[in-house]
Amino acid sequence: MMNSNVSLHDADKDALQLFSSQLTDPHGALSSWPGTNCSTLAGVASVACEPRAGRVVALNLTSLNLSGEIHPSLCSLSLLTRLVLSGNGFNGSVPACFGSLVSLEVLDVSRNRFTGDVPGTFQKLKNLTELGLSGNSDLGGGIPDWIGNFSTRLEKIDLSFCSFAGEVPLSLFDSRSIKYVNLEDNLLTGDIYDFKSSLVRLNLRSNQLSGTLPCLSASAMSLKALDMSGNSIVGGIPTCISFLRELRYLNLSHNSLGYKISPRLLFSEKLAVLDLSYNALEGPLPSKIADITEKSDLVLLALSHNRFTGEIPVKFTELRSLQALCLSHNFLTGEIPRRIGNLTYLQVVDLSHNSLSGSIPLNIVGCFQLLALILGNNNLTGEIQPELDALNSLKILDISNNHISGEIPLTLAGCRSLEIVDISSNNLAGTLNDAIAKWSNLKYLSLSRNNFNGPLPGWLFTFQGIEMIDFSANKFYGSIPDGNFNISLNFNKRASEGGTATTREIQLVAMPIHEIRVYVSVSGETDLSFIFDPSSLVGIDLSNNLLHGGIPAGLFDLMGLECLNLSYNSLSGQLPSLARMTSLRALDLSHNLLSGSVPENISTLQNLKLLNLSYNSFSGIVPNKQGYWRFPGAFAGNPNLCLESTEGCQKKRVPIVPDKTLEKMEGPISWLAFAISAAISFYASLIAIFCIPPARNFILQTKDE
Repeated sequence: MMNSNVSLHDADKDALQLFSSQLTDPHGALSSWPGTNCSTLAGVASVACEPRAGRVVALNLTSLNLSGEIHPSLCSLSLLTRLVLSGNGFNGSVPACFGSLVSLEVLDVSRNRFTGDVPGTFQKLKNLTELGLSGNSDLGGGIPDWIGNFSTRLEKIDLSFCSFAGEVPLSLFDSRSIKYVNLEDNLLTGDIYDFKSSLVRLNLRSNQLSGTLPCLSASAMSLKALDMSGNSIVGGIPTCISFLRELRYLNLSHNSLGYKISPRLLFSEKLAVLDLSYNALEGPLPSKIADITEKSDLVLLALSHNRFTGEIPVKFTELRSLQALCLSHNFLTGEIPRRIGNLTYLQVVDLSHNSLSGSIPLNIVGCFQLLALILGNNNLTGEIQPELDALNSLKILDISNNHISGEIPLTLAGCRSLEIVDISSNNLAGTLNDAIAKWSNLKYLSLSRNNFNGPLPGWLFTFQGIEMIDFSANKFYGSIPDGNFNISLNFNKRASEGGTATTREIQLVAMPIHEIRVYVSVSGETDLSFIFDPSSLVGIDLSNNLLHGGIPAGLFDLMGLECLNLSYNSLSGQLPSLARMTSLRALDLSHNLLSGSVPENISTLQNLKLLNLSYNSFSGIVPNKQGYWRFPGAFAGNPNLCLESTEGCQKKRVPIVPDKTLEKMEGPISWLAFAISAAISFYASLIAIFCIPPARNFILQTKDE
């Protein structure tokens, strides 16, 4: 259909003029309407006219920032075959008059603000091949019973990210024409049955569906993507899944699947993404995944958060296309396969929260594209090998909660891309060398609960992007470096500049829980790209060391700092004003030798939720008007300090022995034991992948683009 110099039909011109005049159009996208011929309309997103009479047959107004209710005049464009209004702010009900556009083949009003139900008049659209209503969060009710049989030509239906409830209509299962079904992120319930048509993509993720997995036998030679993640599906994985020979993407994560994976189950040799994480699958890892390695296109294998036992199959090291391997939170034993370095495309390895033993295999340096190496919470031994500096693209290194010993090699100065380093809870020792100082991109660094000693290095606060430093429970001595605290952008960010103080709660737990959420992205079906965006509380934890001397005044000028823990040291001197620490949520200076009066500006710190100044040598009066009553037990163990009251200070003297309230707070308060969050997101068609350990979250999500 050509637009060139065809005169626009008068009736259609009037309809377009009336339609556009009722809309809010902040960027003037429709300011040229109406023109005298079809070519003057072509400057809009897309308009096509029938060449002889100048009747509008296709209208595409995607993402023009239009808003308002749709005027019924649009429905007088009676020859429309394509109507695409997606990505705007249209509101009100979906116009029932769309049902009068009987020539429509494509109707897409997704990503707007429509409310209500699907109009029953849509049953008249007998020629419709595509129906898109997705991304209208208040559009819902039940999916109409007729949705699968009103048009014998319907191939694609997208009702994702709406509020549809109830069961999936039987007419959709019985349709003979449907090929693409996307019902993601609704409130749907009930069982899933076999579809009678040859599906190409089926996305039912993030609903409340139950029952067992269907075989989808009619789609054996056509189905390329299947996503049923985030439901309540039970039973085992049926062996009939083997017959889906064209399958490229399979996500069954976040369900209640159980039992062993049958040795007769062979996954498609074309499979690129396999995610069975967050279920209750048991038995040995399915080594048959790697049986057809010559043709295997598998780029992501996610089996985390199950009950798999035994060793990691050596065959997994033959998956030469693999880019992400997530096996965390199982009961795996044995050593990390020595041939893991054969996987030269690997970008993410997460084997955390198992019972793996032995050392980190040296040939892992063969994974030269590695971006995240996550081995925490195992039984690994040995030392950090100097050769790991070959992983110069590495952004996340987590070997926490193992039995690794020795020192940090100087050669690791070559790992300049590191952003998150967690080597806490090991047997590491020695003084800190300058290798760490070369990690200029650091956002989070934890060396806690090791045997490091010596003075704190002068470069400690010199990382521009740092959000968290945790050196607690070591044997560092000397004074806190009085450096240039203005270098860190996060430490100095005001709360009003987007700080996280108002959105997170601090967890008072015995041991730190660092949740690293990683967002990773996949383009197409095989290309992973790592989009790392940590979102964490901003803090410093130097507690449980042998530090002495005064606290540098610069620490109390950090407007972005949310948590500061210097407890269980021998720090002395007086506290300056806290008034500039506007983001502060938690302050623990307990069990030191601090003296003088308590700062009188506590009432100005609106975000402060936790305060512990107990067991020091503070003196004077704590005035009620400053709001210290919000922190019971915060001053115990300061015998020369008294609480102001109308009955006289002597009657309110702070106890030397802690009361029950304080006992609950006793010990170093690990509010750096909070969520450092991170997220790996994969964007491929109909994809959503999760590798999320509870203590350390690696979320791989893929969405339909």
